[in-house]
Amino acid sequence: MEATIEDLKALGHPVRWRILRLCLDRAFTNKELSVELDLAPATTLRHVRALVKTDFLVAEPVCTGEHGALQRPYRATARTRGLIIPPDDSGLAQQVDLAVLGAHRTELIAAGKDSGRGAKRGVLRLRPESVDALHRRIEALIAECVDEADGEPLSYLWSLAARPPLDPDPRENNGSGTIDRLP
Repeated sequence: MEATIEDLKALGHPVRWRILRLCLDRAFTNKELSVELDLAPATTLRHVRALVKTDFLVAEPVCTGEHGALQRPYRATARTRGLIIPPDDSGLAQQVDLAVLGAHRTELIAAGKDSGRGAKRGVLRLRPESVDALHRRIEALIAECVDEADGEPLSYLWSLAARPPLDPDPRENNGSGTIDRLP
């Protein structure tokens, strides 16, 4: 399913991705999320409401917390799985990419110095059809992995990003048959 503008706005903050990841394994109340994320309860509630409004998070039945206070736990839906982020001119798609990256970085830091399980980085030059094929292969590989209930909880990030274009090399042929040289 393709993300709407409202979806992109809701997913454009790293804290919201952290909330979704936390609420994937169990339900959290706003107070518990505030403590876990080290945020003010009002700030956390603002993020929770944005995720509930777009159905990325669902409210569970109210329960009694400590001191008899009524609390509402929230659980993540699977709505982000397979969500297609369309390219846009507004910058919202890039904001979502940066939010995912920020959340992943924060989780890596929070898990401690021994949390890394491997990362690869490189540079490719691919035609659009090759990019599509690579995405399909990665998605198929991930789909082959079975979520094992007793397995180690892991976070993964698959990302391809265009590199910024470079200015032409001034040492290259300048069209006059001579090569420009910099001092």
